[in-house]
Amino acid sequence: MASGSTTEPERTKRVAVVTGGAAGIGQGYALRLARDGHKVAVADLGPADETEKLIREAGGEVFAARCDVSEADSVAGFATAVGERFGHVDILVHNAGIYPIVPFEETDWATWRRIMDVNLDSLFHLAKAFLPGMRQQGWGRIVVMASATFHSGPPGMVAYTASKGGVIGFVRTLAAEVGEHGITVNAIAPGLVRTPGTLSGPQQELGLFDALSAHQAIKRVGVPEDLAGAMAFLTSDDGSFVTGQTLVVDGGFARA
Repeated sequence: MASGSTTEPERTKRVAVVTGGAAGIGQGYALRLARDGHKVAVADLGPADETEKLIREAGGEVFAARCDVSEADSVAGFATAVGERFGHVDILVHNAGIYPIVPFEETDWATWRRIMDVNLDSLFHLAKAFLPGMRQQGWGRIVVMASATFHSGPPGMVAYTASKGGVIGFVRTLAAEVGEHGITVNAIAPGLVRTPGTLSGPQQELGLFDALSAHQAIKRVGVPEDLAGAMAFLTSDDGSFVTGQTLVVDGGFARA
């Protein structure tokens, strides 16, 4: 639908959903969207008190609720709650995910399924919940998290990298189906980013922060703010002709 459509949500009245928004990259996304004038709904397994506080201090409007993105019923319940609070959703930023480092021979079926449930199947549930409303209003932005590991294929991350490859395929194909309805679908593929989750995980113990940044064109460790600008562009009017793409934001580690 054309940019001037009467059904297109006004720029200052857009509503954005951010999954995994209680901390780290998701919190950075939620705060940036609020600062850009959007109302923000945060979904997370844990409380998002800090994110809510930061957004309100910035003068934004926020709603947060517990949601297990791997469970269809939980996503549906969250979507209903967001609808009751804000009436509609214009932007979906799916950031929630898990990233265990486990050699393939030590990866059992339960671990494989859990990674796929959280990282890939969740995208199916979320799109089913929020895409119909975007289609109805003739405008929408969907941005999901892929990973630079899809290009580098690091050891110990077979299941994780496979899940993110599925995300990239999902994005490319869904974009082809919904573009005519004014909806764009894109992915951001970050490199290793310094967050509370990665600092407390094996990434720190394995020395990956220093090892990876040494091979980047920009020789420092990424932080959530490095991704927020890319997300803001893809969810904006300026990104209206970009869809089905995966933008690698990794300081120039993957340059091929």
